[in-house]
Amino acid sequence: MESTKPRFYKEMTVGEAIALHPEAGLVFSSYHLGGCSHCSINEFETIEQVCLGYGVEVDMLLDSLNNLFSDENEE
Repeated sequence: MESTKPRFYKEMTVGEAIALHPEAGLVFSSYHLGGCSHCSINEFETIEQVCLGYGVEVDMLLDSLNNLFSDENEE
């Protein structure tokens, strides 16, 4: 039986998220997180900390990250 639990969670570090899926960095940059020098993010911060620091809704970012796995299952 396959687990339906999200694979990304707010307590996960940015580094862990990027290691979990090769396109996670693209999702962060689509929210203007870590894509340029003035909005760089620390890989040791949690997803929640980054969202709080930049005013991004954590649930929305997590949905986008977890959709990376949904897209793979449809192929």
